[in-house]
Amino acid sequence: MARPAGMIGLIPSTHDASVNDDPRYTAAEFPSNKLLYLTQLADERGIDSRAWFAGLALNRAQIADPALRVSYRQASTFIRRALRALDVPDAGLRIGREGTIGGFGLLGLAMMTSRTFGEAMQSGIHYHKICGCLLDLSFAAVSEQAVALVAAPQFGDHELLPFFCEELFASSMMISRELVGPELRPLRVELSYPRPDYAAGYAELFQCELQFGAAQNRLILDTRWLSHPLPGYNPLTAKQALALCAQQRTPDGGEPHQEIVAAVERLLRSQLREQPKLNDVARTLNLSERSLRRKLAESGRIFREIHDRMRAERALQLLQAGTLSVAEIGGEVGFDDPREFRRAFKRWTGMAPLEARRAAA
Repeated sequence: MARPAGMIGLIPSTHDASVNDDPRYTAAEFPSNKLLYLTQLADERGIDSRAWFAGLALNRAQIADPALRVSYRQASTFIRRALRALDVPDAGLRIGREGTIGGFGLLGLAMMTSRTFGEAMQSGIHYHKICGCLLDLSFAAVSEQAVALVAAPQFGDHELLPFFCEELFASSMMISRELVGPELRPLRVELSYPRPDYAAGYAELFQCELQFGAAQNRLILDTRWLSHPLPGYNPLTAKQALALCAQQRTPDGGEPHQEIVAAVERLLRSQLREQPKLNDVARTLNLSERSLRRKLAESGRIFREIHDRMRAERALQLLQAGTLSVAEIGGEVGFDDPREFRRAFKRWTGMAPLEARRAAA
């Protein structure tokens, strides 16, 4: 099938197959907001998006969950399929222009309550992954009068660079103007890819000099904007919001889970009462039992350990809530026999359920 006209057809794919061996490629650390936007665009155009999910251990209902995290592999595969099916060359600009500070959630709150626009920019760059940005971002001085937001592709993925840059720079522009006013204009926007047919859309949005085929991807601003005070400045709120952003970046306090581990955890959480077995989970994920076991082993995990941790976490939540009996909580996590649940809980946590409830009181 021929590719549609647009940026995906302009840039040859230089994606290196060796990244499949890089654990960062399959680390589930990005929100699924871009995937959701693209499915909504498909709905508007009457396009069936179900095929975009094939082989990704994801479905349409899951990507609407704000707690979901996907890997670069999952997101980039989905986005490639979506852009080819949608035939909307300026999809990145369209999505980016919908950006608002409120849409950034906790990060938006942290930016809005920052002391200056420069501090807000630094926070946005530091925590860009929790908003689903799939580029590497940095903040660089260009001269005494100019600074730049610099974006670079991950894993040598130049094919999707136009879409990612359009979405990033467009949303950054919308949010920046929301913070400091509509008069903000970049000094220049530089893009490393060829000028698209719809470059007029760039000119209308950025209202500044545009350079295509540049050495880097940069949105360059006058340094005077950095000291611009923000009306919503609140040091306590900003500090609290940034602390929560840090937790969102690594929710378990460590490294992001591999996508297969995240998919198994997600499925187990929704089916704890049914006591799903390894073959049940594999079948739901469209894998053989052997393949799932191997993928988990490659991530350093064992199915039973994941299952026990999910049951222990849920049981602790219910014990702390204090509304269900121990027997009822056992049933919620898949035990018909309360005595069996008590023994399992003590094995997981080192204490009896009632001790855990008293400790949480």
